[in-house]
Amino acid sequence: MKRPIAYVAATGRGIPSTVFANADFAKIGIETTDEWIVERTGIKQRHIAKSESATDLAAAAARDAMQKVHVQPGELDMIVVATASPDRLLPSAAVDLQAALGASRAAAFDVGAACSGFIYGSTVAEGMMALGNVETCLVVGVEKLSAITDWKDRSTCVLFGDGAGAAVLKRSKQHKGILSTYVRSDGTLGDLLCRPSGGAVRPFSTEVLDDRSSFIRMNGREVFKHAVRSMSDAAARALDGAKLTGKDIDLMIPHQANIRIIEATAKHANIPMDKVYVNVDRYGNTSAASIPIALDEALETGRIGDGSIVLLVAFGAGFTWGAMVIRF
Repeated sequence: MKRPIAYVAATGRGIPSTVFANADFAKIGIETTDEWIVERTGIKQRHIAKSESATDLAAAAARDAMQKVHVQPGELDMIVVATASPDRLLPSAAVDLQAALGASRAAAFDVGAACSGFIYGSTVAEGMMALGNVETCLVVGVEKLSAITDWKDRSTCVLFGDGAGAAVLKRSKQHKGILSTYVRSDGTLGDLLCRPSGGAVRPFSTEVLDDRSSFIRMNGREVFKHAVRSMSDAAARALDGAKLTGKDIDLMIPHQANIRIIEATAKHANIPMDKVYVNVDRYGNTSAASIPIALDEALETGRIGDGSIVLLVAFGAGFTWGAMVIRF
């Protein structure tokens, strides 16, 4: 497969209007402080969707991206949505988005890879283009994590936020586009970051609601350790696949989970922090939406220009992890 096959034609984002600052946790009875949260995570605030659905956020991001490159809904051949917090379990978030956009020609489906979802989804889109089945694809990462977060659990509720990011991928006709991808997973570690109940094995019930086991549960220490190791490995593999090194990268956009994980990954990839895009302080961890939101901001603010080489790298529940090198 001779690359590049697919390139990022445009990006967009959909952000909830409500901002929830660290100081606001005291108002809901959570014993924590701004200093404690910032020191351990780098997060100062996050956006919470109160009136917006996940579909609303995804549609806003999609329309933003499509308008920038003048793509009409009927031109989309495929819609891939990465999410861990869809509006409903059946049907997929992607077909709800398809309906909202009026993209009647598009095949639409979800990718369940948590925080790595945008990289997984973009890899699938590139593969479909390589087969000749797709010319224009919409890849969206969207989360309404506030709906699956236990707002009584201090160890997790301070971490997550809501939002959506989107990218229009087109078949590459120049030398710009995706240069390499690397994705991996390890399901034996799934219990370290999961929603224990609410699925088909242990459906919603009074007991599940009472024990709050349908919300996100996480072993923070173990997740941190595996995240740094896996993201560092993925970055190295993707760079090797593109026949590049950290010195060739103009900007690294990591999954925005925790500033300490971001700093450790950058160090292992030999990329200085002034070449790393960070917005975790403003959004918190938005899972699958994290990288495309940051990508859109980086393009909008000029951190990415014509010819820039960008490294995307992520780690999420599953465990899943992956990296992608793109020339813009």
